[in-house]
Amino acid sequence: MNQPKLLIASNNPHKLQELRAVLAGVPFSLVAPADVGLALNVPEDGATYAENATRKARAFAAASGLLTLADDSGLEVQALGGRPGLRSARYAGEGAPNARRIAKLLGELANVPWEQRQARFVCVMAIATPGGEVHLCQGECAGLITFSPRGEGGFGYDPVFFLPEQNQTMAELPAAVKNQISHRGRAGQAARAVLATLQSSNSCTA
Repeated sequence: MNQPKLLIASNNPHKLQELRAVLAGVPFSLVAPADVGLALNVPEDGATYAENATRKARAFAAASGLLTLADDSGLEVQALGGRPGLRSARYAGEGAPNARRIAKLLGELANVPWEQRQARFVCVMAIATPGGEVHLCQGECAGLITFSPRGEGGFGYDPVFFLPEQNQTMAELPAAVKNQISHRGRAGQAARAVLATLQSSNSCTA
């Protein structure tokens, strides 16, 4: 018996790869927009992570007729009043590479001492049925911002996000460890429970 499909509503190859790893083993066949012929860009101009994730999930679910998971995430730095937050991906301008965003962040924190560089990653996942029902799952991960990038793994701000309990940045962690303790990993654990319930209640479309 074929598994029902779960559409991952992202066009970011790094995020798609990470979400596939985080959600490995769920009772669904994970598909990307390109796999089902979808080319959809949903504006991420909501006031919260939940609003952005919900908009994306509902739009992709309506367009595809599939159960859909979307996420919105961001880095919140205490010394910057919570910035870059919702604008994390666009912090150095639309389409700016990771290195430029990191450079901007480190420049703004240049005179901030180590003990005041607290930050957290936040991820909200929205799971939308084709009928418009939405379930939200949230994960967070606390750390500090380093003075320079470290590590080759991950993506985004991972090279400057230091986890004291691991004594490593997110980019230095093995992928399997990162996917257990990261904000996206923690949101994914909650999403697994929701997906299991939806699959057993047959409230999704294959």
